[in-house]
Amino acid sequence: MIVIGGGVIGLAVAWRLAQRGAGVVVLERDEPGRGASHVAAGMLAPVSEADPREEPLLRLGIASAQAYPGFAAAVQEASGLDPGYLRCGTLIAARDRDEAEALERELEIRTRFGLGVRRLRPTEARRLEPALSPTLRAALEVADDHAVDPRKLTAALLVALRHLGVEVRAGTEVVELALGRRQTRRAVRLRDGRRLEGDAVVVAAGVWSAELPGLPPEARVPLRPVKGQIMRLRDPAGPRLMTRALRLPGAYLVPRGDGRYVLGATVEERGFDTTITAGAMFELLRDAVELVPGIGELVIEEVLAGLRPGTPDNAPVIGAGAVAGLHWATGHYRHGILLAPITAELTAMAVLDGTSSPLGEPFSPGRFEGRAPLRAAVRSGAR
Repeated sequence: MIVIGGGVIGLAVAWRLAQRGAGVVVLERDEPGRGASHVAAGMLAPVSEADPREEPLLRLGIASAQAYPGFAAAVQEASGLDPGYLRCGTLIAARDRDEAEALERELEIRTRFGLGVRRLRPTEARRLEPALSPTLRAALEVADDHAVDPRKLTAALLVALRHLGVEVRAGTEVVELALGRRQTRRAVRLRDGRRLEGDAVVVAAGVWSAELPGLPPEARVPLRPVKGQIMRLRDPAGPRLMTRALRLPGAYLVPRGDGRYVLGATVEERGFDTTITAGAMFELLRDAVELVPGIGELVIEEVLAGLRPGTPDNAPVIGAGAVAGLHWATGHYRHGILLAPITAELTAMAVLDGTSSPLGEPFSPGRFEGRAPLRAAVRSGAR
């Protein structure tokens, strides 16, 4: 089996395939785990991000979140490394009357879907998280929305793959797919001219998935890059500021459990631009400091920008493609870290068993195949 892409999705897929006895090679054009996975905050938050218009995606996210404890434990056992899974819970906060009213509507929606969420008075929220500002107007607690450190997770997956004999090739660019209908073996041609063959090819190359040459027009899926800028912060005094992830309109703060935090993230339709802008950093800090004033005392460790792979409906593409032996595991937009366990399981089912699950059927590549590629707009988008 050939997996194209060494981010968290590609690595998780390769690991699940190898666990089930398949021979696997992973091809990564840069360094494994250094793309969107390296920039991601790692929120595992299907409930706090629930949208009633996206019920299939909500159900997929909940299933993946429920699988995460076992997934993280298995990766840790296989690698001997901590994958950074943190049972921290999430607070959704409101700063003023309008945001408090919006929070009530979000509570009603989540209650209607039977999701675990609890309304908190400002005093109750500050009792849980004393660093919150007295100006806090309202809050919701989502105890089962947790977090993971994507950098630790990808590092652990790489070691787990090595222990299973999976070869992960860094700096290996695929320049052509050879997926002719009459072929019994699938093949890829590399930049150095070499050719690799396998029983199946899984495309998990994130935003670069749509750029792979050799795909017939009817087998392509449309993807676009969606820029996200984040900031990584550190508290010299250790993990004392926030113990839970915090969501507010325009920003989120995710603890790592060791005094480090990720503050993010913008959502910008600016093509393949990955520059860092002062305005974006200012807005993230301004919004977060209003609710957690202590953020202003933290040390800035990094500012980064990454590219999320977005589809026309911003839902992932998971499953068998239009050409035999071609499988997709991409287009996860803002949910790649969350959906890694379920994507790996659904992909292994499709590749090794030739079966699908009702949970994954709404995300079949068939809904997009043959459509023209998305053109990446160059304009700012609201966060």
